Amino acid sequence: MSEYELSELGPVDFLVIEFPEGQQNFTGEMAEELLRLVDAGTIRVIDAIILTKDEDGTVDALELSDAGDLGELAELEAGLAELLAADDVVHLANAMDPGSVAGVLVYENVWAAPFASAARRAGGQLIANGRIPIQAIIASIEADGELETTGA
Repeated sequence: MSEYELSELGPVDFLVIEFPEGQQNFTGEMAEELLRLVDAGTIRVIDAIILTKDEDGTVDALELSDAGDLGELAELEAGLAELLAADDVVHLANAMDPGSVAGVLVYENVWAAPFASAARRAGGQLIANGRIPIQAIIASIEADGELETTGA
């Protein structure tokens, strides 16, 4: 990436999506939705790898081009920066169950790039960010609903 591209970069996030043994399908609806986000300019994929974890805990990392037939996802391969290092792979694989396969996606939130760039030009810097798991949101809404119905 050039210095200009880096200065205009939006927030970068990653996802690790694990598939249990026998349910490893990176194509279909999931691939279509990812490509839709890329085509719409909502995100830009910076890196993507596939991790496998054998029953004995051995981890292997595959670039998309080495992972076999991924259908339309193969389109993403040309623009990848291969940002993830070996240490990153080991750290991410620690959360995986033996016998599983995971897709790792590093992406730029293109939609937020103009705001992020303006904040940096104003002298600001991002010092923290986070995600609220959807399960926590659902639990909170359900708990509020129960309070309303019980009057507690």
